[in-house]
Amino acid sequence: MRRRDPDPVAGRRAEAAFEDTQAMLAAQARSERSPDSGPGGRSRRGRAGRAVSAEDTVLSGAPGAPGGPGGRGPGGRGPGDGDGDDEPGSRGWRRFVPGWKIMLASFTVITAGVFGMIAVGYANTPDPSAMDRQASVDDQGSVIYYSDKTPLARLGVKRTLVTFDKIPRHVQDAVIAAENRSFREDNGIDFKGMARSLWSTVSGEQVQGASTITQQMARNYYDGLSQERSIQRKVKEIFVAIKLDKEISKEEILTQYLNTIYFGRGAHGIQAAAQAFFNKDVDELTPEMAAYLAGRIQNPDAFDRAENAKNLAPTQGRYDYVIKGMALIDPGKYGSLPAKSPTAPKRIAVRNKDYYAGIKGYMITEVLRELKRKGISQEDVERGGYKIYSTFDKRLMLAAKKAVEENTSSLSKEIHTGLAAVDPRNGRVVAFYGGPNFLKQEWNDAFMSEKQAASAFKPYVLAAWLEAGNSLNSYLLGKGPIKAPGTNDIKNSHDIAGGSVNTIRATAESVNTAFVQMGMEVGLEEVVKIAAGAGINENNLQKTVKDHAFALTIGSGPVTPVQQAGGYSIFANEGKHFENHVVIKVIDRDKTVVLPETTQHTQVISPDSAADAIVALEAVVKDRAGTGRAAALYDRPVAGKTGTNDENKEAWFVGFTPQLSTAVGMYRQQKKTNREISLGDIQGATYPTRVWHAFMAEAMKGKEVIPFPPRANVGTDNNIAPKPTPTPTPTPTPDPFATDGPGDDGIPEDLGDQQPLPDDQGCLPGDITCDSTGDDTGFPDENGDGGGDGGGDIGSNGGAPAAVAPDPRARPSGQRP
Repeated sequence: MRRRDPDPVAGRRAEAAFEDTQAMLAAQARSERSPDSGPGGRSRRGRAGRAVSAEDTVLSGAPGAPGGPGGRGPGGRGPGDGDGDDEPGSRGWRRFVPGWKIMLASFTVITAGVFGMIAVGYANTPDPSAMDRQASVDDQGSVIYYSDKTPLARLGVKRTLVTFDKIPRHVQDAVIAAENRSFREDNGIDFKGMARSLWSTVSGEQVQGASTITQQMARNYYDGLSQERSIQRKVKEIFVAIKLDKEISKEEILTQYLNTIYFGRGAHGIQAAAQAFFNKDVDELTPEMAAYLAGRIQNPDAFDRAENAKNLAPTQGRYDYVIKGMALIDPGKYGSLPAKSPTAPKRIAVRNKDYYAGIKGYMITEVLRELKRKGISQEDVERGGYKIYSTFDKRLMLAAKKAVEENTSSLSKEIHTGLAAVDPRNGRVVAFYGGPNFLKQEWNDAFMSEKQAASAFKPYVLAAWLEAGNSLNSYLLGKGPIKAPGTNDIKNSHDIAGGSVNTIRATAESVNTAFVQMGMEVGLEEVVKIAAGAGINENNLQKTVKDHAFALTIGSGPVTPVQQAGGYSIFANEGKHFENHVVIKVIDRDKTVVLPETTQHTQVISPDSAADAIVALEAVVKDRAGTGRAAALYDRPVAGKTGTNDENKEAWFVGFTPQLSTAVGMYRQQKKTNREISLGDIQGATYPTRVWHAFMAEAMKGKEVIPFPPRANVGTDNNIAPKPTPTPTPTPTPDPFATDGPGDDGIPEDLGDQQPLPDDQGCLPGDITCDSTGDDTGFPDENGDGGGDGGGDIGSNGGAPAAVAPDPRARPSGQRP
């Protein structure tokens, strides 16, 4: 009989007890982290309980025990382990799925973060009212006008700002139908369009622009919103648009949008577009025209290229889209539009007008140069929306062109002619001829060609002579050559019989020796002072004195036609000189005069000196031996001076009436070498005088005939050369048929002392078809004005010994009484 062990556990090995304890703890742990029921609905907790009962207790190493067959010992898992099939499911992907509480908490945190970021971004976005406008947002091109206020040229950005009341409702509706059909109802953004735009950007399919008119206006109007296509810029744009919609009215938004948006053909803004495509103002546009223009906003450059290639399909497609949208917006007003006008309206041809073509380019360039000198750059002009009123008279500009081209057409194309006409009463350059076509020849002969003045400089020497207190009756050396300090011997083209000549005749016949003596008497500094005061470049004058000394007195210094025309104004306007200018005034877009005309003048010489100088300069035109007789006008007084330099390289005539002073200069430049060569037989009395006469006859047409002031006859006689002894006049035999009265015809022996009557060959002043010289040219012999009366190194007079000018005599004060 087997004895029952009262304590079976106590009789076991200590190792087995430890192993059983470990098995129990493992089973308990599995039970706590597993559901109550396992596969098949069996209670895993029950199984765990059984595992620790005394009945289910097995020895270590026994079958099913840890380490034994089928057990979970180090040997692995056996087929008898019921929990083996359930553990993979409970410990797989489900352990990575958070609970719903965690998911809700996470969503709340993320949402709060996003909205917080939006709130911070919105709060940090400046109000539109505090934002600066883009620098170019309201750029407007400027208009240059002729003196009669008709447009000469339009430069820069094509934009004309309009107010909301000038924009018809159908134009507004067309743009809304094309760009933002919810514009009048939305808050500045379109959530559907915004989502579509953001998705396209994030997905990389396409980076889309702003979808509402308010957003587009914000991007194009305010500084800080770049044209870069990025999510950051879009978000900022949205914030600005929302604030913008709250701050200003829909009318203001639409007006600013239509004034800034680009339509193509260089047109910025709806008014410029209406002009560029239909030659109409915005308030004259039809609904069809408005629909066409609105359709172009989407991609104006691409539409320009397509239409230039005769491909009208893209713009026709956009037009169709817009008119259908208009019909949806207001069926009652536009419902019939798609059927009535299915084809886009006809546009005018592209006007790629080049304002610089022809003679306009010269005018524009001179205006821009003057504005730059006075602080307004070309960039300012192209963006500032200025109204620039020029001094140019359109009719006289055309008259100058005609006078030059008709009278020089037979000459070599290498011969250049510059003409300039200045109003002596205000300094305005009313007309000029600088070249035939600016696009072919940018060089402006009237303003830029500095050529030796030759004898046309002598009037300034005459003015200095008169200002020094010398009279017109003074006698000077009429025979050359003459020696002067620092200057080669200077000769005359012809000598005066008797060797002496008075001031008037010396001027009329352009006697070099007389003017050199005048310069020596008064000093070159006085000559320079008067010439500079009359507008001749002082630096050039000083350089001429340094290089050529007294050759300055016969015109060795350079001048331009504009300078000469302005310079002679001191004679035409009682000694006054106004600065030559081509701009009357400049008005900005606010109608403020930002550049007024200069009205100040300089009194260069006295009115008496000017009046007496006119007497001598009239003799050039009126005297039978005068070099400028061909310049005479039939209906009014004219005064002036011819000029021809060494080798006939330059030829001039400068003359004036009380209302207009005009200079004509000619020179020849060889095309192959760009070297200046002789004009041949052209002298100041020939072609320059002919051109001058043709222009002035047209310019003075219909103008009031104003006489020159009477001779002042001031100053004292300063006879540097001996005064000729008058030849006794034989007593005439009385004419029995003569009427009672003075028998003196008023003509003095010395024709230079008084203004002579027309020559005795029957030619009237100004009748250039009358040939009193017998050479069939219609021009007088330029007895005193050719063959080396101007320029630097003057040669000797046929080997004759040079006359030595006497030392200047002391004057009491150097001033005229």
